Parts: sequence; C-alpha cells; structure tokens
Amino acid sequence: MIASEDVPVARVESWDLFCRVVDNYGDIGVAWRLARQLASTARRAIRLVVDDLHAFARIESRIDTDAQCQRIDAIDVVRWRADGWREAGLTAEPTAGPADVVVELFGCGLPQGYIDAMARATTPRPAIWIDLEYLSAESWVDDFHGLPSPHPTLPLVKHFFYPGFGPKTGGVPIEAGLDDRRIAFLEDAAEVDAFWRRLQAPRPATNETRLSLFAYAGAPLAPLLEAMTDDPARRWSVVAPEGVLPREIEACFGVDARGSLSIFTIPFVDQDDYDRLLWCCDINFVRGEDSFVRAQWAARPFVWHIYPQADDAHKKKLHAFEDRYEGGLPRAARDAQRALWEAWNVQPHEGCTKAWAHWSGMLPELSAHAQVWRQNLASQTGLVDRLLSFVAERRAALLK
Repeated sequence: MIASEDVPVARVESWDLFCRVVDNYGDIGVAWRLARQLASTARRAIRLVVDDLHAFARIESRIDTDAQCQRIDAIDVVRWRADGWREAGLTAEPTAGPADVVVELFGCGLPQGYIDAMARATTPRPAIWIDLEYLSAESWVDDFHGLPSPHPTLPLVKHFFYPGFGPKTGGVPIEAGLDDRRIAFLEDAAEVDAFWRRLQAPRPATNETRLSLFAYAGAPLAPLLEAMTDDPARRWSVVAPEGVLPREIEACFGVDARGSLSIFTIPFVDQDDYDRLLWCCDINFVRGEDSFVRAQWAARPFVWHIYPQADDAHKKKLHAFEDRYEGGLPRAARDAQRALWEAWNVQPHEGCTKAWAHWSGMLPELSAHAQVWRQNLASQTGLVDRLLSFVAERRAALLK
C-alpha cells in the first residue's frame, strides 16, 4: 500500500485572463463567463484582470468597484490600472512568474512588464499565450484559428484562438447542463413568477407576446415600437434594461399600455438572470457578442444588433452569420429574417416597419428554426473544451 503522503498531488494550473472593456458589456460578459467556466473545472487557479470594474458591476452585483483585488466564485478579480501593471497586483518576480496559461481577450494587449516576465519564465515550463478573438461565422476563421504569432524580439509565441461555428474553429461558448437548467426553470411556474417579481414586471398574459430589447444607440426603436402599438392582431410587451431606451422613447411610450403595446424598464441583471430573461421571452433583441450567443442557446427567435465598426466592417460579419443561420428556413421566413436584420443594422434604417410586420408574421417558423439551430450547436464541442484541448496540445508540444 502506498502511504497517502507518497501520493503525488496534481499541480494546480494557473490562468491569467486579460480584458479591456470596449463594448460596454459584451467584452466583460464573455470574459466573466469564460472565467467562471474555467474555475468550475478541477484544479485551475483563475485570475481575471479588467480595466473597467464599473461596467463589470452592471452584470455582476458582487463586484466592488473600489477594490484593487477581490475574490468571487474562486476567481481573483484584479483591477487593470492605467498607471502600471505592478499596481494591478501582477508581479514579474522570478519566484512567482506569470500564469501557466495567459489569455489575452480580443487582442487587448498585455502589459510590457508582464510580457517580459513571460519571456524570463521558461522553467519549469513556459507560459502558453493565447489571443482569444471575437466570435465570427466568416469562412476565413477556419484557416486562421490556432495559427502561431512569434514575438519579434522575445522567445515567445502567441497563438490565435478564433471562436466560430464550424469544427475547425474554437467553437461557441456553452457550459455543461445549460439546457437542462433552462427546461427546469421554464417548467417551474413558481420560479418564473418569482423571477418576474424580482424584475418588477408582470408575467406575460396568455394572449401577449413578450420580447426583451437590448440594442445600441441608433437602432430604429421608434418605428419598431410604433408597429407594435398599431398591431391589430397581437398584444406586445417589451422588457428593456434601464438606459437602453432613450428618454424620448420612454416619454413617448411610457410604461402604461399604449394601443397593443406595453413597455417595462427593468434593472440590469447578472448573467444568470439575463439567461432567464431570454428563456422567458418569446423574442429577444440582443447586441454585441455575449447576449448574441446566449440568445442562440435560449432557442427563441432573435434579432442581433451587431457592434458597428468603421468602414462598415461589421456588415461582412453580420452577413456571414445570416448565411449560416438562415439555412433550413422556408424561403418566406428566410426573406423575412434577412429583411429585418438588414433594416435593424444597416443605415439608413429603411423599411423597418414593413420588415417587422413580415418577420413577426413568421414566428411559428422562426421559433421552430431556433430550436433546431440550438440543437445543432449543442451537438458540437463547446469553446472551453476546445480551448482546454488546445492548451493540452500546446503543452505536450513544448515538453517534447
């Protein structure tokens, strides 16, 4: 028999995740979900370094915006200050060194001192440096995923990790048991009622279609809401986080029913409650990356407001996803899907009212398709599993 003190203890693998908040909640939303999922796996020490704790606090109420370092759900959250990486709680001391795995989210750039520490810390094993990029449905992602990028002056190699929708990409973020939690929640009427009470919004009536609304400034909100107000065939209710609807829209429509439409403004919620909101609504308008992904796992019809980029670079990304997502839809529903997404994203926002009428008339077909799309995504390996496999492959290659 081997004495217990002779049994080797598995080494805790350390991960440092760096995130600069650019897209208000999308960047930090992706980063926080990734950190939480990594921390839930066995024997990993996770540190998340973030430059904007105020944006973070909107989606995670436990964040102390004044703290330099704090620990939440076994994750060390560190403020990334502009006045230096040492003040951010990071160390370049040889005895400590950088993390075993360093994830630079969305090409945010690492502090130079930290890069220097990575270059020095080649023993007992060098750090694995990954640039985890934005999710894209574009075909070029297949060719660029996993490619190395040697540092021009230091003995370091950064690898690009591209999330995507095909088997040759980094996959789509999902955690184990998500769909089981969704189904269990929706089947528990008391839990659903309690959820709506927390949000200070009534539960949808039986003859009412409810949608969540999360969009960037510049979305054609007025024609969309006017179309719902004047709808003779259906009652609508809109749930929007505070600050999403401009004041003139709130003043025009208010919180009381107007015509066929009711609007409810709710507080910002954490990520788990945002998932529940998407599950409870019949339609979800989402923006950026994190809510875009979660809407797909909610298996509801959704409308994506993509983050606008200079020179309309976002249009290619939008069209690439449309091409993938619309496959299998009947022709009329496919045309309605494309027309509304184009009217919502491409300026000038012409034809939004007509596009909405056509799209909302296709809800049975769109709802069925959303279920099929979720099932197809779920049949693929998720992002974290692919990321862990990639790290294991890189580690094996470095140790040869």
